[in-house]
Amino acid sequence: MVDCVIILAINTKGTIMTTLKNFFFLEGAYLMLGLFALLITLFVTTRPFMAKGSVKKGLFWVSVVIAVMIGGHYSVTHNRMAEVRTAFEKGETIICENRATRKVSPIVIIQKSQEWLLEDDNFVSPNYSRSFFSARCIVK
Repeated sequence: MVDCVIILAINTKGTIMTTLKNFFFLEGAYLMLGLFALLITLFVTTRPFMAKGSVKKGLFWVSVVIAVMIGGHYSVTHNRMAEVRTAFEKGETIICENRATRKVSPIVIIQKSQEWLLEDDNFVSPNYSRSFFSARCIVK
């Protein structure tokens, strides 16, 4: 019984760490933009022409808006990644954006039958030179 609890705790910790890693990887740029917006808010609300209490109110509301927007974006992206993973495992066609060569081939069609594999959250193939992150893909 104790072994099961320890294994469950290890698996839960691994899942949480993977989720946090994905969150910072997917939302890192938006977190930096949010921090920049908070710094601008702090600068503006500390000016002499602002009313008393505007620092707290400004930082609070800007933080709430940023948190909701980043949380919503992460939720939508994470759900799409799960949908793409499930569809790929079922053998459905996945469409990924090819940012390397936009003029020649703006999209890449990914199918399990064409020797594509899903390693972590990346689609890889021995027949293609680069991998594709599943967050940048959709189900056809």
